[in-house]
Amino acid sequence: MGMGRYQKSTTSSSSGVSARWVFFLCVSSFVLGVLVVNRLLGTSETVDGIERALPLQNDQARSLHPLIDCESKEGDILSRVSHTHDVIKTLDKTISSLEVELATARAARSGGGDGSPTVAKSEADKSNKIRPRMFFVVGIMTAFSSRKRRDSIRGTWLPKGEELKRLETEKGIIMRFVIGHSSSPGGVLDHTIEAEEEQHKDFFRLNHIEGYHELSTKTQIYFSSAVAKWDADFYVKVDDDVHVNLGMLGSTLARHRWKPRVYIGCMKSGPVLAQKGVKYHEPEYWKFGEEGNKYFRHATGQIYAISKDLATYISVNRRLLHKYANEDVSLGSWFIGLDVEHMDDRSLCCGTPLDCEWKGQAGNPCAASFDWSCSGICKSVDRMLQVHQRCGEGDGAIWHTSF
Repeated sequence: MGMGRYQKSTTSSSSGVSARWVFFLCVSSFVLGVLVVNRLLGTSETVDGIERALPLQNDQARSLHPLIDCESKEGDILSRVSHTHDVIKTLDKTISSLEVELATARAARSGGGDGSPTVAKSEADKSNKIRPRMFFVVGIMTAFSSRKRRDSIRGTWLPKGEELKRLETEKGIIMRFVIGHSSSPGGVLDHTIEAEEEQHKDFFRLNHIEGYHELSTKTQIYFSSAVAKWDADFYVKVDDDVHVNLGMLGSTLARHRWKPRVYIGCMKSGPVLAQKGVKYHEPEYWKFGEEGNKYFRHATGQIYAISKDLATYISVNRRLLHKYANEDVSLGSWFIGLDVEHMDDRSLCCGTPLDCEWKGQAGNPCAASFDWSCSGICKSVDRMLQVHQRCGEGDGAIWHTSF
């Protein structure tokens, strides 16, 4: 009987504990389920938000950092590099021009006392007359005895009268025969040139006494006088027994227009002639080293061109520049030690027919022609017209050539 109560009591106690635990587990499961569901819903919303935000961020990134097409940008980069190079060249020439103007102003203060013209005028002169801006100036070196040579040039490649004026106004090209005066100023020789000038209006007179052994001095005074009278990009010297195609000469110079210090011609390096009595004898041969040595590179004297900066340099420093017996050697020596670009252009030293004729037919017309053996056109008075007819670019070429 006692045993029966124990069993009943034990059974009742076991059943009660079980029911409570079941209830507790149910409640716990429900609470846990609610928490898990809420957690999952929050995570899902976060993922959806992130997915919605990513496209927006990508769009913003693209707008802030657009994709670079390397192939399309390559040409643009090269174009900018080329433009930068052009700007640097322009600045270089501008700085050089300012330096030249400063040097010219300093020289003007000191004045001139060597017989050559002063570079700068007084303030009163400046206010009354401004140098005309030109493309290039051509100085044709001539002598009192060379009237027939001058006429042969007037009858071929040198414009005359109104055409000469038109060349200045439309093309910015000045062309003059360059001559000084005789040892007896006001004499017959000077009056003859004055009468010729009255007829043709194509002379540029220098404050210089004419003479074959004074060519270096004449060349120096020519550049000094020309740069004082005309503000040009280039100054050209040519002998009066050389044939010139003006259109080709202008095209040649135009290729070097943005270079600040350029020296253009047919560069050579001939022997230094120490023997007395020979043509082109060099009295100061010992300065060039041992006998048999050659000169430094310089342009042959028949025709060459220099830029404005170099012409101004010659003018400013004319008292200090040494003059050798040969004017082309003198000019070349004045540029040694300077930052000058030497341009060896063989179109400036073609031979006479058949050489210049063949080159013209091949599409390479010459800018200048002469005979090396004569240092000019042999018998130029008789042959200038023939050379012009066979090697000339055409009388209207200069007017149809754009610089």
